[in-house]
Amino acid sequence: MSVARAERLVNLVLCLLSTRQYLSAERIRKIVPGYADAPSDDAFFRTFERDKTELRELGIPLEIGRNKVADPVDGYRIARRDYELGEIDLAPDEAAAVALAVRLWDSPELTGAAHGALLKLRAAGVDVDQAAPTMVESKVRTTEPAFGPLLAAVQAGQAVAFQYRRPSPAELRERVLEPWGVVSWRGRWYVVGHDRDRGAPRCFRLSRVVGEVRKVGRPGQVSRPEDVDLMKFVASSGGEPQPPAGVRLWVADGRGAGVRRWAEVVERREVDGVPGDVVDLELAFPDTAAGWIAGYGADVLVLEPDVLAKAVRERLLAAAGGGL
Repeated sequence: MSVARAERLVNLVLCLLSTRQYLSAERIRKIVPGYADAPSDDAFFRTFERDKTELRELGIPLEIGRNKVADPVDGYRIARRDYELGEIDLAPDEAAAVALAVRLWDSPELTGAAHGALLKLRAAGVDVDQAAPTMVESKVRTTEPAFGPLLAAVQAGQAVAFQYRRPSPAELRERVLEPWGVVSWRGRWYVVGHDRDRGAPRCFRLSRVVGEVRKVGRPGQVSRPEDVDLMKFVASSGGEPQPPAGVRLWVADGRGAGVRRWAEVVERREVDGVPGDVVDLELAFPDTAAGWIAGYGADVLVLEPDVLAKAVRERLLAAAGGGL
């Protein structure tokens, strides 16, 4: 899906979800960014029909109706009662993967677009549900500084240059990339594009981008090839995660229910006079587990591996320092 189409669909969902009224197709055309560019009425209605079909295939329920009996045409809206998800039970690794995906909404590019869409609704006289909670709300902060600049470069069609840390051998190398898109694959963010130095398509993990992402050349000079599937490219380029990693934790008695639920108790042990259990747990995304474990504070202690124990200690120390 192109960036322009994805943004248009997001704006359409925000529009229909934020109003109690049924909005006619013509009114949606005037309010929702992306539809005003249609060269003719027929082009707009074809695009709108495709978008409605896309939303239904994604499981987003569209209601069709009229605000008054005298209204000449049907309108559309999304009922919040049908759209909102019920309570979802996620494993720790699944929750971590969802949290990584949610980071996308913490970017100024997309939160700005969402805010702008709501302002246009209000300016057009649409009854926006003020009491409803924000339908797209980030629970974590973007930890990759390169995310925003790279996403902006994709949208602007502009090449970029950056320092990239290779894992083996450990070294920094300058990369000049014509970016086609930024995607999340198995808990990590990647940018995909044409590497000018290598003269071939490549993908780069955002967590290994070091320092500033610099713009190269003028906007509008880079375009994504139609036949490139970014997700498949990342998967075929070695973006697969490592096999599940085993960790050993100590959990205090009566504590850490979220950990105990997925762990296997292997023995009893006291730590500093506090009774508890030693448990084994497998994590598909060990890189993201430190924050989750640190949230339990002193009730959960990492015994193995040492690298995870160190990462948890660093987060706890940072939290303690921030509270002083």
